[in-house]
Amino acid sequence: MPKEVVRTTAAPQPIGPYSQGIMADGFLFVSGQGAIDPTSGRLAGSDIETQTRQTLSNLKNIVEASGLTLRDVVRVSIYLKDIRDFKKMNQIYQSFFSEIPPARTTVQAVLPMPEMLIEIDAVAHRG
Repeated sequence: MPKEVVRTTAAPQPIGPYSQGIMADGFLFVSGQGAIDPTSGRLAGSDIETQTRQTLSNLKNIVEASGLTLRDVVRVSIYLKDIRDFKKMNQIYQSFFSEIPPARTTVQAVLPMPEMLIEIDAVAHRG
């Protein structure tokens, strides 16, 4: 099963030994994305709505760089700094996944940066 690295400048560049995405056997595995603005390299906003929107935009750009769309996403994991942000996050999330939303898990977690409120990873499939 050959692997193909997926890269785009429309999402933050990896800061460690990982790829933005890996395509393997029709599946795209997208690494955890945060609310880093790919242009400035800085965290976008300090509220959950702004950070969720930027995080999902980063994820969307990686998915699209592989030739897929958000409709092809089959699994999402969401990590929130504070689970009390669930409702606000969910409202933004729903605007990105309005048709047949993917399977999903949402948990509270300690995130890599103290100011980071959300991280999301995903799996998509070329049907």
